[in-house]
Amino acid sequence: MTLSIPLAWLPLAIFLARITDVSLGTVRTIAVVKGRILIASLLGFVEVLIWVIAVSNVVTRLDQPLNLVAWAAGFAVGNAVGIFIERKLALGDVVMRVISRGQGAEIAERLRHLGQRVTEFEGKGRSGPVQLLYLVMDRVDADRVERIARTIDNDCVVVSEDVRHSNIKLRPMMTPRTDWRSLLKRK
Repeated sequence: MTLSIPLAWLPLAIFLARITDVSLGTVRTIAVVKGRILIASLLGFVEVLIWVIAVSNVVTRLDQPLNLVAWAAGFAVGNAVGIFIERKLALGDVVMRVISRGQGAEIAERLRHLGQRVTEFEGKGRSGPVQLLYLVMDRVDADRVERIARTIDNDCVVVSEDVRHSNIKLRPMMTPRTDWRSLLKRK
């Protein structure tokens, strides 16, 4: 299916199509890794549909090198846009560890007050006793939780990792699911 637009506009159309399909592909890949079957399938359908239209317009007009440049540039920009979108969506959960020298209890209390589940441990660091806080949360909450911890103890160490699977429901949380992202959350 070739696009019926003026040939002068075709490179721009190919460029925009590639940005769209590669961005969708990046987000789809994350959805696959997170086990979001429905959203991954829908994104894959739209991604391939756009890709077929774009590639057919490049292949049928190989005599126009600007189309090839638009294809490659769209791919490059699409990767960056896809990563940006995925970061904004912040799908999934994270494990966060906060290590504090003396203010761990205060950080834990503040986070619990905001609805976070916090497990506290006593530990020994290089310079003496430390408090370790262990949290599992929606990824979208991670930046806010880190800001709160650093407000109380600017020298605390914060480490986050993606969660592949968790056997607990993470509700109620700091960010209630009442927005459009609730549609993407697996039941």
